[in-house]
Amino acid sequence: MIRFIDLFAGIGGMRLGFQQACDVLGIESQCVLSSEIDKRAIETYKLNFDDQPMGDIRKIDIISEFDFMLAGFPCQPFSYAGKQQGFGDTRGTLFFEIERLLTSYQPQAFLLENVRGLTTHDQGRTFNTIINSLEKLGYGIHYLLLNSSNFGVPQNRVRIYILGLLGKKPKITINSDRGATDSHTFKEQLYQLSLFADPYLVVKVKDILEQKVSENYYLSKNFEQQLFDAVDGQFEKLHGVRLIDFRGGNSLHSWDLGIKGKCTKDERDFMAALMSHRRHKEFGNHQDGKSLTIEQIKTFFDNENMENIIYSLIEKKYLKEINGRYNPVSGNMSFEVFKFLDPESISITLTSSDANKLGIVQNGKPRRITPRECARLQGFPECYIVHQDDNAAYKQFGNAVTVPVIQAIVEDFIKNNSITKANLFSSVIPMVR
Repeated sequence: MIRFIDLFAGIGGMRLGFQQACDVLGIESQCVLSSEIDKRAIETYKLNFDDQPMGDIRKIDIISEFDFMLAGFPCQPFSYAGKQQGFGDTRGTLFFEIERLLTSYQPQAFLLENVRGLTTHDQGRTFNTIINSLEKLGYGIHYLLLNSSNFGVPQNRVRIYILGLLGKKPKITINSDRGATDSHTFKEQLYQLSLFADPYLVVKVKDILEQKVSENYYLSKNFEQQLFDAVDGQFEKLHGVRLIDFRGGNSLHSWDLGIKGKCTKDERDFMAALMSHRRHKEFGNHQDGKSLTIEQIKTFFDNENMENIIYSLIEKKYLKEINGRYNPVSGNMSFEVFKFLDPESISITLTSSDANKLGIVQNGKPRRITPRECARLQGFPECYIVHQDDNAAYKQFGNAVTVPVIQAIVEDFIKNNSITKANLFSSVIPMVR
Protein backbone atom coordinates (compact mmCIF):
# COMPACT_ATOMS: atom_id res chain seq x y z
CA MET A 1 0.00 0.00 0.00
CA ILE A 2 1.30 3.44 -0.95
CA ARG A 3 -0.33 6.23 1.01
CA PHE A 4 -0.10 9.67 -0.56
CA ILE A 5 -1.24 13.24 -0.15
CA ASP A 6 -2.44 15.52 -2.94
CA LEU A 7 -1.54 19.18 -2.30
CA PHE A 8 -2.73 22.16 -4.37
CA ALA A 9 -4.87 19.43 -5.85
CA GLY A 10 -6.94 21.38 -8.36
CA ILE A 11 -9.27 18.87 -10.00
CA GLY A 12 -7.09 15.88 -9.17
CA GLY A 13 -4.97 15.42 -12.29
CA MET A 14 -1.87 14.39 -10.33
CA ARG A 15 -3.88 12.03 -8.17
CA LEU A 16 -5.46 10.46 -11.23
CA GLY A 17 -2.11 9.91 -12.95
CA PHE A 18 -0.59 8.53 -9.74
CA GLN A 19 -3.45 6.10 -9.18
CA GLN A 20 -3.37 4.94 -12.79
CA ALA A 21 0.35 4.21 -12.49
CA CYS A 22 -0.19 2.23 -9.31
CA ASP A 23 -3.05 0.26 -10.93
CA VAL A 24 -0.84 -0.67 -13.90
CA LEU A 25 1.86 -1.88 -11.52
CA GLY A 26 -0.57 -3.77 -9.32
CA ILE A 27 0.11 -1.62 -6.26
CA GLU A 28 -2.65 -0.47 -3.93
CA SER A 29 -2.79 3.25 -3.23
CA GLN A 30 -4.69 5.41 -0.79
CA CYS A 31 -5.05 9.19 -0.68
CA VAL A 32 -4.97 10.20 2.99
CA LEU A 33 -5.25 13.95 2.38
CA SER A 34 -6.12 16.31 -0.44
CA SER A 35 -5.92 20.08 -0.15
CA GLU A 36 -7.40 22.76 -2.41
CA ILE A 37 -8.87 26.23 -1.82
CA ASP A 38 -10.79 26.87 -5.06
CA LYS A 39 -14.47 26.11 -4.40
CA ARG A 40 -15.32 25.12 -7.99
CA ALA A 41 -12.26 22.88 -8.26
CA ILE A 42 -13.28 21.22 -4.98
CA GLU A 43 -16.72 20.53 -6.47
CA THR A 44 -15.17 18.80 -9.49
CA TYR A 45 -12.70 16.88 -7.31
CA LYS A 46 -15.50 15.57 -5.08
CA LEU A 47 -17.57 14.53 -8.11
CA ASN A 48 -14.73 12.39 -9.45
CA PHE A 49 -13.09 10.99 -6.33
CA ASP A 50 -15.94 11.03 -3.81
CA ASP A 51 -13.47 12.82 -1.57
CA GLN A 52 -13.81 16.28 -0.03
CA PRO A 53 -10.50 18.16 -0.22
CA MET A 54 -9.54 20.11 2.86
CA GLY A 55 -8.93 23.81 2.48
CA ASP A 56 -5.84 25.97 2.91
CA ILE A 57 -2.75 23.81 3.48
CA ARG A 58 -1.36 26.51 5.77
CA LYS A 59 -4.10 25.66 8.26
CA ILE A 60 -3.57 21.88 8.19
CA ASP A 61 -1.33 20.52 10.94
CA ILE A 62 -2.43 16.94 11.53
CA ILE A 63 -2.15 14.37 8.73
CA SER A 64 -2.16 10.59 8.68
CA GLU A 65 1.27 9.15 7.94
CA PHE A 66 1.98 9.09 4.23
CA ASP A 67 4.65 7.71 1.90
CA PHE A 68 4.37 9.95 -1.15
CA MET A 69 3.62 13.63 -1.67
CA LEU A 70 2.06 15.06 -4.85
CA ALA A 71 2.06 18.83 -5.28
CA GLY A 72 1.53 21.12 -8.24
CA PHE A 73 2.59 24.09 -6.18
CA PRO A 74 2.13 27.76 -7.15
CA CYS A 75 5.27 29.73 -8.03
CA GLN A 76 5.38 32.88 -5.94
CA PRO A 77 8.11 35.50 -5.45
CA PHE A 78 10.92 34.27 -3.24
CA SER A 79 12.92 36.35 -0.79
CA TYR A 80 16.71 36.22 -1.03
CA ALA A 81 18.25 36.73 2.36
CA GLY A 82 21.03 34.34 1.36
CA LYS A 83 22.00 35.80 -2.00
CA GLN A 84 25.70 35.63 -1.21
CA GLN A 85 25.42 31.85 -0.86
CA GLY A 86 23.55 31.58 -4.15
CA PHE A 87 20.20 30.78 -2.54
CA GLY A 88 17.59 32.42 -0.38
CA ASP A 89 14.80 31.09 1.79
CA THR A 90 11.23 30.16 1.08
CA ARG A 91 9.43 31.85 3.97
CA GLY A 92 6.31 33.65 2.87
CA THR A 93 5.70 31.32 -0.09
CA LEU A 94 3.46 28.30 -0.46
CA PHE A 95 6.51 26.18 -1.20
CA PHE A 96 7.35 26.66 2.47
CA GLU A 97 4.31 24.48 3.26
CA ILE A 98 5.83 21.66 1.21
CA GLU A 99 9.04 22.01 3.20
CA ARG A 100 7.08 22.05 6.46
CA LEU A 101 5.31 18.78 5.70
CA LEU A 102 8.43 17.07 4.35
CA THR A 103 10.28 18.06 7.51
CA SER A 104 7.51 16.85 9.83
CA TYR A 105 6.57 13.62 8.08
CA GLN A 106 9.66 12.59 6.08
CA PRO A 107 7.74 10.69 3.38
CA GLN A 108 9.83 8.40 1.19
CA ALA A 109 9.23 10.31 -2.04
CA PHE A 110 7.51 13.20 -3.75
CA LEU A 111 6.58 14.54 -7.17
CA LEU A 112 6.25 18.29 -7.71
CA GLU A 113 5.02 20.01 -10.88
CA ASN A 114 5.35 23.58 -12.08
CA VAL A 115 5.68 25.79 -15.15
CA ARG A 116 8.99 25.58 -17.02
CA GLY A 117 9.64 29.25 -16.24
CA LEU A 118 10.41 28.17 -12.69
CA THR A 119 13.90 27.19 -13.87
CA THR A 120 14.70 30.71 -15.11
CA HIS A 121 12.70 32.82 -12.63
CA ASP A 122 14.89 35.49 -11.06
CA GLN A 123 17.87 34.32 -13.15
CA GLY A 124 17.55 30.79 -11.81
CA ARG A 125 17.82 31.73 -8.14
CA THR A 126 14.27 30.64 -7.33
CA PHE A 127 14.87 27.16 -8.74
CA ASN A 128 18.22 26.87 -6.96
CA THR A 129 16.49 27.87 -3.73
CA ILE A 130 13.94 25.10 -4.15
CA ILE A 131 16.45 22.37 -5.02
CA ASN A 132 18.78 23.42 -2.23
CA SER A 133 15.95 23.42 0.28
CA LEU A 134 14.82 19.93 -0.71
CA GLU A 135 18.35 18.52 -0.59
CA LYS A 136 18.89 20.00 2.87
CA LEU A 137 15.89 17.96 4.01
CA GLY A 138 17.71 14.78 2.98
CA TYR A 139 16.19 14.13 -0.44
CA GLY A 140 17.99 13.16 -3.61
CA ILE A 141 16.55 15.18 -6.50
CA HIS A 142 15.95 14.54 -10.18
CA TYR A 143 13.99 16.89 -12.40
CA LEU A 144 12.57 16.63 -15.91
CA LEU A 145 11.36 19.10 -18.50
CA LEU A 146 8.72 17.29 -20.55
CA ASN A 147 6.30 18.19 -23.32
CA SER A 148 2.82 16.70 -23.06
CA SER A 149 2.76 16.17 -26.83
CA ASN A 150 5.22 13.30 -26.35
CA PHE A 151 2.76 11.43 -24.12
CA GLY A 152 -0.20 10.76 -26.37
CA VAL A 153 -2.03 14.07 -26.11
CA PRO A 154 -2.04 16.76 -28.83
CA GLN A 155 -0.95 19.68 -26.68
CA ASN A 156 2.29 21.65 -26.69
CA ARG A 157 2.73 21.93 -22.92
CA VAL A 158 6.19 21.96 -21.35
CA ARG A 159 6.33 21.60 -17.57
CA ILE A 160 8.98 20.84 -14.99
CA TYR A 161 8.60 17.76 -12.80
CA ILE A 162 10.73 17.46 -9.67
CA LEU A 163 11.19 14.01 -8.12
CA GLY A 164 12.61 13.40 -4.69
CA LEU A 165 13.68 10.21 -2.92
CA LEU A 166 14.61 10.15 0.76
CA GLY A 167 18.27 9.38 1.31
CA LYS A 168 19.42 8.90 -2.28
CA LYS A 169 19.12 10.25 -5.79
CA PRO A 170 16.28 8.60 -7.71
CA LYS A 171 16.94 6.61 -10.86
CA ILE A 172 14.86 7.76 -13.81
CA THR A 173 15.01 6.42 -17.38
CA ILE A 174 12.77 9.12 -18.88
CA ASN A 175 14.86 11.91 -20.39
CA SER A 176 13.96 15.58 -20.51
CA ASP A 177 12.45 16.48 -23.87
CA ARG A 178 10.87 19.84 -24.60
CA GLY A 179 9.41 18.53 -27.85
CA ALA A 180 8.42 20.70 -30.79
CA THR A 181 8.45 24.43 -30.19
CA ASP A 182 5.12 24.99 -31.95
CA SER A 183 2.50 23.30 -34.11
CA HIS A 184 4.33 24.16 -37.33
CA THR A 185 7.58 22.58 -36.11
CA PHE A 186 5.60 19.56 -34.90
CA LYS A 187 4.21 18.99 -38.38
CA GLU A 188 7.67 19.35 -39.94
CA GLN A 189 9.12 16.77 -37.54
CA LEU A 190 6.20 14.46 -38.20
CA TYR A 191 6.81 14.71 -41.94
CA GLN A 192 10.52 13.95 -41.56
CA LEU A 193 9.76 10.87 -39.48
CA SER A 194 7.22 9.62 -42.02
CA LEU A 195 9.92 9.64 -44.73
CA PHE A 196 11.95 6.98 -42.95
CA ALA A 197 9.36 4.86 -41.17
CA ASP A 198 5.74 3.88 -41.05
CA PRO A 199 3.37 6.76 -40.34
CA TYR A 200 4.34 8.10 -36.93
CA LEU A 201 1.75 7.13 -34.35
CA VAL A 202 0.75 10.38 -32.71
CA VAL A 203 -2.45 11.98 -31.53
CA LYS A 204 -3.47 15.14 -33.35
CA VAL A 205 -6.07 17.75 -32.51
CA LYS A 206 -8.50 16.17 -34.98
CA ASP A 207 -8.41 12.96 -32.93
CA ILE A 208 -9.85 14.54 -29.77
CA LEU A 209 -12.74 16.45 -31.34
CA GLU A 210 -16.33 15.72 -30.42
CA GLN A 211 -18.42 14.82 -33.44
CA LYS A 212 -21.54 16.62 -32.26
CA VAL A 213 -21.43 19.75 -30.10
CA SER A 214 -24.02 22.17 -28.80
CA GLU A 215 -24.82 25.30 -30.78
CA ASN A 216 -23.45 27.19 -27.76
CA TYR A 217 -19.92 26.53 -29.01
CA TYR A 218 -20.47 27.96 -32.48
CA LEU A 219 -19.61 31.57 -33.24
CA SER A 220 -21.93 34.55 -33.38
CA LYS A 221 -23.17 35.32 -36.87
CA ASN A 222 -21.35 38.66 -36.96
CA PHE A 223 -17.98 37.21 -35.98
CA GLU A 224 -18.39 34.28 -38.34
CA GLN A 225 -19.12 36.69 -41.17
CA GLN A 226 -16.02 38.74 -40.37
CA LEU A 227 -13.91 35.58 -40.53
CA PHE A 228 -15.66 34.47 -43.72
CA ASP A 229 -14.77 37.74 -45.43
CA ALA A 230 -11.18 37.67 -44.12
CA VAL A 231 -10.49 34.21 -45.58
CA ASP A 232 -12.54 34.66 -48.75
CA GLY A 233 -15.08 32.11 -47.61
CA GLN A 234 -12.51 29.35 -47.12
CA PHE A 235 -12.66 28.61 -43.41
CA GLU A 236 -9.94 25.94 -43.75
CA LYS A 237 -7.52 28.85 -44.10
CA LEU A 238 -8.08 29.46 -40.37
CA HIS A 239 -6.12 26.32 -39.41
CA GLY A 240 -3.35 27.45 -37.06
CA VAL A 241 -4.27 31.13 -37.38
CA ARG A 242 -3.97 33.54 -34.45
CA LEU A 243 -6.04 36.73 -34.17
CA ILE A 244 -3.57 39.36 -33.07
CA ASP A 245 -2.43 42.82 -34.14
CA PHE A 246 1.05 42.61 -32.64
CA ARG A 247 2.62 40.10 -35.00
CA GLY A 248 2.61 39.00 -38.61
CA GLY A 249 2.98 35.48 -39.91
CA ASN A 250 -0.01 33.18 -39.74
CA SER A 251 -2.28 35.78 -38.18
CA LEU A 252 -5.44 37.74 -38.80
CA HIS A 253 -5.54 41.37 -37.76
CA SER A 254 -8.17 43.99 -37.04
CA TRP A 255 -7.75 45.34 -40.60
CA ASP A 256 -8.29 41.86 -42.04
CA LEU A 257 -11.53 41.56 -40.10
CA GLY A 258 -12.66 45.11 -40.81
CA ILE A 259 -13.12 45.94 -37.14
CA LYS A 260 -12.75 49.72 -37.65
CA GLY A 261 -13.86 49.71 -41.25
CA LYS A 262 -13.47 47.31 -44.17
CA CYS A 263 -10.18 47.37 -46.04
CA THR A 264 -9.49 46.78 -49.72
CA LYS A 265 -7.14 44.03 -50.83
CA ASP A 266 -4.44 46.63 -51.53
CA GLU A 267 -4.82 48.04 -48.03
CA ARG A 268 -4.59 44.62 -46.44
CA ASP A 269 -1.57 43.74 -48.59
CA PHE A 270 0.08 47.00 -47.52
CA MET A 271 -0.47 46.24 -43.82
CA ALA A 272 0.73 42.65 -44.22
CA ALA A 273 3.93 43.83 -45.92
CA LEU A 274 4.51 46.48 -43.27
CA MET A 275 3.96 44.00 -40.42
CA SER A 276 6.44 41.51 -41.85
CA HIS A 277 9.18 43.97 -42.84
CA ARG A 278 9.23 46.55 -40.02
CA ARG A 279 11.28 44.20 -37.84
CA HIS A 280 14.04 43.71 -40.41
CA LYS A 281 17.48 44.73 -39.23
CA GLU A 282 18.15 46.61 -42.46
CA PHE A 283 15.93 49.37 -41.04
CA GLY A 284 17.93 49.56 -37.81
CA ASN A 285 18.33 47.77 -34.50
CA HIS A 286 16.96 50.53 -32.29
CA GLN A 287 13.65 48.79 -31.61
CA ASP A 288 11.42 45.88 -32.53
CA GLY A 289 8.68 46.96 -34.91
CA LYS A 290 10.17 50.16 -36.30
CA SER A 291 8.30 53.09 -37.83
CA LEU A 292 9.27 53.40 -41.50
CA THR A 293 9.37 56.20 -44.05
CA ILE A 294 7.64 56.08 -47.43
CA GLU A 295 11.01 55.50 -49.11
CA GLN A 296 11.72 52.52 -46.85
CA ILE A 297 8.25 51.07 -47.40
CA LYS A 298 8.67 51.33 -51.16
CA THR A 299 11.63 48.93 -50.98
CA PHE A 300 9.21 46.08 -50.21
CA PHE A 301 5.79 47.42 -51.27
CA ASP A 302 5.29 49.69 -54.24
CA ASN A 303 1.88 50.63 -55.52
CA GLU A 304 0.82 53.50 -57.74
CA ASN A 305 -2.02 54.27 -55.29
CA MET A 306 0.32 54.34 -52.27
CA GLU A 307 -0.84 57.77 -51.06
CA ASN A 308 -4.51 56.83 -51.21
CA ILE A 309 -3.85 53.52 -49.44
CA ILE A 310 -1.98 55.24 -46.63
CA TYR A 311 -4.57 58.02 -46.30
CA SER A 312 -7.43 55.49 -46.08
CA LEU A 313 -5.65 53.38 -43.47
CA ILE A 314 -4.90 56.43 -41.34
CA GLU A 315 -8.53 57.54 -41.60
CA LYS A 316 -9.67 54.13 -40.36
CA LYS A 317 -7.06 54.26 -37.59
CA TYR A 318 -5.23 51.13 -38.69
CA LEU A 319 -2.10 53.18 -39.45
CA LYS A 320 -0.45 56.11 -37.72
CA GLU A 321 2.08 58.65 -38.94
CA ILE A 322 4.57 60.49 -36.74
CA ASN A 323 7.19 62.78 -38.26
CA GLY A 324 6.91 61.17 -41.69
CA ARG A 325 7.21 57.62 -40.38
CA TYR A 326 4.45 54.98 -40.40
CA ASN A 327 3.55 52.15 -38.08
CA PRO A 328 0.45 49.98 -37.55
CA VAL A 329 -1.96 50.89 -34.77
CA SER A 330 -1.86 47.62 -32.85
CA GLY A 331 -4.79 47.27 -30.50
CA ASN A 332 -5.82 44.56 -28.08
CA MET A 333 -8.26 42.33 -29.90
CA SER A 334 -10.79 40.48 -27.78
CA PHE A 335 -12.88 38.01 -29.73
CA GLU A 336 -14.80 34.80 -29.21
CA VAL A 337 -11.68 32.99 -30.50
CA PHE A 338 -8.09 34.22 -30.38
CA LYS A 339 -6.45 31.14 -31.90
CA PHE A 340 -7.68 28.46 -34.28
CA LEU A 341 -6.02 25.10 -33.78
CA ASP A 342 -4.62 23.11 -36.67
CA PRO A 343 -6.47 19.76 -36.70
CA GLU A 344 -3.40 18.07 -38.24
CA SER A 345 -1.07 19.22 -35.48
CA ILE A 346 -0.99 19.90 -31.74
CA SER A 347 -2.71 22.57 -29.68
CA ILE A 348 -0.99 25.49 -28.04
CA THR A 349 -0.71 25.29 -24.24
CA LEU A 350 -4.03 25.38 -22.45
CA THR A 351 -4.23 28.15 -19.87
CA SER A 352 -6.87 29.04 -17.34
CA SER A 353 -7.44 32.47 -18.87
CA ASP A 354 -8.05 31.58 -22.51
CA ALA A 355 -8.88 27.89 -22.89
CA ASN A 356 -12.42 29.07 -23.63
CA LYS A 357 -11.19 31.07 -26.63
CA LEU A 358 -9.49 28.33 -28.62
CA GLY A 359 -11.20 27.53 -31.91
CA ILE A 360 -11.33 24.79 -34.49
CA VAL A 361 -12.78 24.44 -37.98
CA GLN A 362 -14.71 21.20 -38.16
CA ASN A 363 -16.83 20.07 -41.11
CA GLY A 364 -16.22 23.42 -42.76
CA LYS A 365 -17.56 25.48 -39.86
CA PRO A 366 -15.60 27.39 -37.18
CA ARG A 367 -16.40 26.98 -33.49
CA ARG A 368 -14.85 27.08 -30.04
CA ILE A 369 -13.46 23.90 -28.54
CA THR A 370 -15.54 22.36 -25.77
CA PRO A 371 -14.63 21.64 -22.12
CA ARG A 372 -14.61 17.90 -22.92
CA GLU A 373 -12.11 18.54 -25.71
CA CYS A 374 -9.98 20.48 -23.20
CA ALA A 375 -10.17 17.46 -20.91
CA ARG A 376 -8.93 15.27 -23.75
CA LEU A 377 -6.10 17.70 -24.50
CA GLN A 378 -5.00 17.11 -20.90
CA GLY A 379 -5.40 13.34 -21.13
CA PHE A 380 -8.33 13.00 -18.73
CA PRO A 381 -10.34 9.82 -19.37
CA GLU A 382 -13.84 9.88 -20.85
CA CYS A 383 -15.30 8.78 -17.52
CA TYR A 384 -14.01 11.95 -15.87
CA ILE A 385 -16.92 14.21 -14.89
CA VAL A 386 -16.58 17.77 -16.22
CA HIS A 387 -17.94 20.63 -14.12
CA GLN A 388 -21.35 21.67 -15.43
CA ASP A 389 -20.35 25.35 -15.47
CA ASP A 390 -18.35 25.82 -18.68
CA ASN A 391 -16.40 28.82 -17.37
CA ALA A 392 -15.25 26.82 -14.36
CA ALA A 393 -14.41 23.80 -16.51
CA TYR A 394 -12.26 25.77 -18.97
CA LYS A 395 -10.34 27.36 -16.10
CA GLN A 396 -9.86 24.04 -14.36
CA PHE A 397 -8.46 22.21 -17.37
CA GLY A 398 -6.23 25.18 -18.17
CA ASN A 399 -4.76 24.88 -14.67
CA ALA A 400 -4.59 21.08 -14.65
CA VAL A 401 -1.66 18.75 -15.19
CA THR A 402 -1.52 16.34 -18.13
CA VAL A 403 -2.58 13.02 -16.65
CA PRO A 404 -0.58 10.63 -18.93
CA VAL A 405 2.65 12.52 -18.16
CA ILE A 406 2.14 12.02 -14.42
CA GLN A 407 1.33 8.35 -14.97
CA ALA A 408 4.47 7.79 -17.07
CA ILE A 409 6.73 9.53 -14.55
CA VAL A 410 5.32 7.65 -11.57
CA GLU A 411 5.52 4.27 -13.34
CA ASP A 412 9.14 4.93 -14.26
CA PHE A 413 9.96 6.17 -10.78
CA ILE A 414 8.47 3.14 -9.04
CA LYS A 415 9.99 0.61 -11.46
CA ASN A 416 13.52 1.99 -11.29
CA ASN A 417 13.65 2.59 -7.58
CA SER A 418 12.24 -0.77 -6.48
CA ILE A 419 9.33 0.94 -4.82
CA THR A 420 7.05 -1.86 -3.70
CA LYS A 421 4.89 -2.59 -0.75
CA ALA A 422 7.48 -5.04 0.53
CA ASN A 423 10.48 -2.76 0.80
CA LEU A 424 10.62 1.00 0.45
CA PHE A 425 7.12 1.94 1.50
CA SER A 426 5.84 0.96 4.89
CA SER A 427 2.71 -1.14 5.22
CA VAL A 428 1.68 -0.29 8.77
CA ILE A 429 -1.69 1.19 9.64
CA PRO A 430 -1.64 5.01 9.31
CA MET A 431 -1.05 6.91 12.52
CA VAL A 432 -2.39 10.36 13.26
CA ARG A 433 -0.03 12.96 14.65
